[in-house]
Amino acid sequence: MFQFNRNYFVITILLFLLEIEIALYVHDNFIRPYFGDFLVVILLYCFLKSFVKVSVWVAAALVLVFSFAIETAQYFNLVEKLELQHSKIAKIVLGNSFAWMDLLAYTLGILAVISMEKILFKTKD
Repeated sequence: MFQFNRNYFVITILLFLLEIEIALYVHDNFIRPYFGDFLVVILLYCFLKSFVKVSVWVAAALVLVFSFAIETAQYFNLVEKLELQHSKIAKIVLGNSFAWMDLLAYTLGILAVISMEKILFKTKD
């Protein structure tokens, strides 16, 4: 079940660096809020596939459920309920504002992953 995959890990690192660049230098109304969310599910998918040998569908479903759970936590103001509103790390990891469009961005990101795996890389599982 556990198996290191260097290719997914390299993609994870590259996506993480891109996310950092977006967070630090892009201050717009599309790339940072929506494209960043689109990319983060791809990053999480690649991170999972870097260490765990699971099918495309299982990994995609796990990442999408996790992402939706984080967004749901934002809807219920979990950071404030846990009294972590002054913690930068908590605000980065859990976020601090719910948006329906984020759910769409996560879904589109996962659909892009599945498409790439199935079409470009001809993954059979």
